[in-house]
Amino acid sequence: MIRKFVAAPLVFSLLVIAGSRLPLLAQESAIPEENSSAERASAIFAGGCFWCVETDFEKCPGVVDVISGYSGGRTKNPTYENYSSGGHREVVFVMYDPTQVTYAGLVEWLVKHVDATDPAGQFKDRGKQYSPAIYYETPEEKQAAERVIAALDAQKIFKGKKIGVAVEPRETFWPAEEYHQDYHTKNAFKYNIFRLSSGRDAFVYRHWGERASTLELPGSRPESANADSEESREERPWLTFRKPSPMELKRQLSPMQFKVTQLDGTEPQFQNAYWDNKRDGIYVDVVSGAPLFTSLDKYKSGTGWPSFVKPITPDAVVFKTDYKMLYPRTEVRSRYGDSHLGHVFNDGPRSRGGKRYCMNSAALRFIPKEDLEKEGYGEFLRLFQADLNSQARKDSRR
Repeated sequence: MIRKFVAAPLVFSLLVIAGSRLPLLAQESAIPEENSSAERASAIFAGGCFWCVETDFEKCPGVVDVISGYSGGRTKNPTYENYSSGGHREVVFVMYDPTQVTYAGLVEWLVKHVDATDPAGQFKDRGKQYSPAIYYETPEEKQAAERVIAALDAQKIFKGKKIGVAVEPRETFWPAEEYHQDYHTKNAFKYNIFRLSSGRDAFVYRHWGERASTLELPGSRPESANADSEESREERPWLTFRKPSPMELKRQLSPMQFKVTQLDGTEPQFQNAYWDNKRDGIYVDVVSGAPLFTSLDKYKSGTGWPSFVKPITPDAVVFKTDYKMLYPRTEVRSRYGDSHLGHVFNDGPRSRGGKRYCMNSAALRFIPKEDLEKEGYGEFLRLFQADLNSQARKDSRR
């Protein structure tokens, strides 16, 4: 893979991660407590360029965090310069919520987002270091991977070609250098050019279409998480949202919206649409339309930006460690639109969890409560029933 344009690496703590259920990752240390306390499991997958695989898995339902790295080789502490000679592949370490997605579901997601028929590399990247692989830790995980491959093979998606993804025992995971983490957000323009020229998206869409964004096989999601039926997906178009190209987004968004959502910008405080908005309603991602926050969780922080105590649902956003100010901050991004939204801090109202989600108005679109039904968000009207409309609740967020 040609990557002559990457910047010099920042200091990055190389953790050796071997177990599937683990304490705390370096990348996770800034994730808000209400998410870090949830049950977590992990898995390791390879699918060619780890920038692309990381980006794809971030859109998978139930995935909490994704870290790029190296695994499967014979050497310790591999780097980008020598991982291949040590027998490693580029891989991703996927942290996920097992109440929302199963290991089998992650395998299905991987197969749908790579060229599963090419065991010698991926797209323009050739060699074992770019070959697709599923790493298992238990006999049950191995059986699940083989079952998924057999089920997808039976669908004959690849017109006679068999799925050739390796299924191998899980080995030590070595995180890649910091400049590789979240490359698609740090270097969006260069990443998008690379991804487009690789042919990955065209291949995936040609073979899977909108199915690439769904988990269809039995056992891919726990029974408790099967609320996303075909009917609900039709009612929730953001679940199958495909992000437009940067050029298209420039046409669709205002200059400030593009700067904030695509270039990780920040709008002026006290000079934005929603910092003092007091109306009842929900705030959605201006790019994908996915619900993000509700006015019931909005409060007056005095910062000049709209502030919330929590997202509308735990899986509405994803968290990244941001070093743009030299010290680590927790960036908040929309899960389905991959938009930069703002940051979360620990100085919010203690009586309401202690979090302050400091968002940019330019990343949001407000939908008043009275318009929720006609705008296609009628399911959220229940949030405003009964005591949620009480004067005490309104006063607490002004």
